[in-house]
Amino acid sequence: MLIPAMVASITTHSNSEGAAPTIAQAFSVVLAVLTENPNRPKYKLIIFKSGGSSSTIRILPVGESILVLMRFYTEYLTFKTAKHREYINITPQVETALHKSAIQEGMILVSAMHITAGVWVNDAEDGLIADIDEWLEKLAPFRKDYRHHRTGETNGDSHLKSLLVHHEVIVPVTAGKLDFGPWQQVYYAEFDGQRSKRVIIKVMGE
Repeated sequence: MLIPAMVASITTHSNSEGAAPTIAQAFSVVLAVLTENPNRPKYKLIIFKSGGSSSTIRILPVGESILVLMRFYTEYLTFKTAKHREYINITPQVETALHKSAIQEGMILVSAMHITAGVWVNDAEDGLIADIDEWLEKLAPFRKDYRHHRTGETNGDSHLKSLLVHHEVIVPVTAGKLDFGPWQQVYYAEFDGQRSKRVIIKVMGE
């Protein structure tokens, strides 16, 4: 049941062929809203479509003031690093996703989709990257006696390193650009590589 509300909204995901929600689907949503709200005024339908993996349909009462209508764009990056531990500057890929979204004001989420990887914002300086790697190995060194290894795994330190750097960041978007401070860049940190891993980029805004 669709609960009556001042703004009723649903999110519909692409089907297996990647098709966006159809007009027929949209009108079925309108019908559901009107069924639950027979005494409410007429509704207007707004469909947001993007090149990402989902579109948002919002149904708004006619005459109701709306300050901000957000759009969303989703993209996935896949990495298969040559080394067990590796650090990759993914700022260009994040900027490309932002450009595709056509969003001018909002924020962009960059998140590693694995528990032995991370994402951070910092300087793109080789000496610093080496220092970070040394620091992480000191705090969470490779050892054979991690309890996690009783499961048959050998990557206990990779999980701990991921916890130290965290798995996601949010970067503000202003005037269609990543609103970085001086020297800031987005990095993907791989702690258990040489196999395929994914990162999700989700742009949100207007």
